[in-house]
This record gives sequence, C-alpha cells and structure tokens, in this order.
Amino acid sequence: MIRVLLADDQSLVRAGFRALLDAQPDIEVAGEAADGEEALRLVRERAPDVVLMDIRMPRLDGLAATRRITGDADLRDVKVVMLTTFELDEYVFEAIRCGASGFLVKDTEPDELVRAVRAVVDGDALLSPGVTRRLIAEFAARSKEPAAADALARLTEREREVMALVGIGLSNEEIARRLVVSPLTAKTHVSRAMVKLGARDRAQLVVLAYESGLVRPGWLG
Repeated sequence: MIRVLLADDQSLVRAGFRALLDAQPDIEVAGEAADGEEALRLVRERAPDVVLMDIRMPRLDGLAATRRITGDADLRDVKVVMLTTFELDEYVFEAIRCGASGFLVKDTEPDELVRAVRAVVDGDALLSPGVTRRLIAEFAARSKEPAAADALARLTEREREVMALVGIGLSNEEIARRLVVSPLTAKTHVSRAMVKLGARDRAQLVVLAYESGLVRPGWLG
C-alpha cells in the first residue's frame, strides 16, 4: 500500500483528496494536517510514502516543512509533492530545489492525482510531461550560471547522456526511444545517476542537470 499524508489548511480540499485516494486499492491516507507543524509531526510519527503538501499554511508554511523533511536523513524515503493554486507558482521552484519531488495544481483531474502519487513513489517521472516541461522551462529561465561540473565526473558517458535527456523533460520511455534501448535500461541508467549524485529523485536530477551546466536554458524542444 502507498501511504499518503495530506497537508492543507482547507478541510474541504483534504476531504476531497481523502475520498479519492482511499477509493484506490493500492493507496491509503495515513493522516491529515492543517498546518506545517502538524504535517512535520505526523510525517515523523507515521513515515508516509508521499506527502501532498500545500505551499501556503499557517504556523509553518509548506516550503519550510518540505525543507525540514528532505533535510532529515531519517525521512529520506518520504516524497513530497507540493500543492498549489497556480501551475507556475513562484514558490514551486524553490520547493524543487529543497527536495520536493514535484507539484500538482489543486484542481487537477482525479485520475492525474492518483497517477502522480503512484509515479512519484516509483521515482519514474516528475508528474505529467506537460507540467514537467513548463516547470523545466521556467527553472531554466531563472537558473544562475552553472556551478562546477566536478560531480558529473562520477558518471559514465551514457549516464551523463541520460541525465541530460532527463534534464530536458523526457520520460524513461522517450529516453529509451531516443537511445534505442529498452525502457528498463533507461530507468537503470537514471537510477544509477541518481545514486552516484545523491539525488533524492528525478526532480533533483533535473535541478542538478541545470546547475552543473549539463543542460542549458534554450535546449527544450
């Protein structure tokens, strides 16, 4: 079972998400929090697989709560998906840098929410390809000069190639077609790159691709 914690200060939003997720045979809601402090406490108590975290909450906002979760080694396996009213919310990009695995708009289609929860647990995608490309395009536009690429020396040539394709928003299936390999092989290369670079998930791999200079703004096709 995939265990999900809901963190949102609007009870109606939490109730809607709970009804949808609890109806799935492989997903259960592990708890609800109305503010960031409560979310942090419940994450530590119940260790859910995924936290659906609203950005704007009282006491402790979702960004600060996410930073504490992703910075805690004991919570390394917990994936955080940010909830926002607008797809290009300015705080989303900081959340990705802080270790969030992606984001969803609150009015997303029900099947997309369920698919996203499963996908983020698998570590197979940064949510939907369309949202991914918009996120990456915006991240690229805001990115600073790339840092030294010393960390990339740990990667093989093929792993660097795959990481670059992840960085421009391709899914494992798209990478497989581009490189004429199986999707499983593509996923293996992605996973190895994440391990070698200490990336929590695919979202951080995208960030590292830009910050290392492996991918540059304007490469989106």
